[in-house]
Amino acid sequence: MLFAFYYSGKGFRAAWQYEAAFRQELTAMLAMLPLAFWLGETAEQQILLIAPCILVVIVELINSAIEAVVDRIGVEKHELSGQAKDMGSAAVLCSLLLVMISWGMIGWQRFGMALTS
Repeated sequence: MLFAFYYSGKGFRAAWQYEAAFRQELTAMLAMLPLAFWLGETAEQQILLIAPCILVVIVELINSAIEAVVDRIGVEKHELSGQAKDMGSAAVLCSLLLVMISWGMIGWQRFGMALTS
């Protein structure tokens, strides 16, 4: 178990050091955490705001790992390498869309409906 924590820590450090997108997404997630507790009126809403943010960070770590492996294989252009990187990027986009949907729906429920009544 200690080795798992050690290697996970190395992974977080590498992502922070080499991946600008990871730094941006982690910083955004940390900034959004207090907002989630303010915006979410119930524990369920708070979870629905926080979980997608954590998912973005998880998916970005996986995407960064895919990119590192593809880059390690070689620098020459290959269709499968491009597809792997593109699919990882698409996964990150899907997770970001989930954040937008969950925050938008809960934000609308809290503020938008008040504007229309």
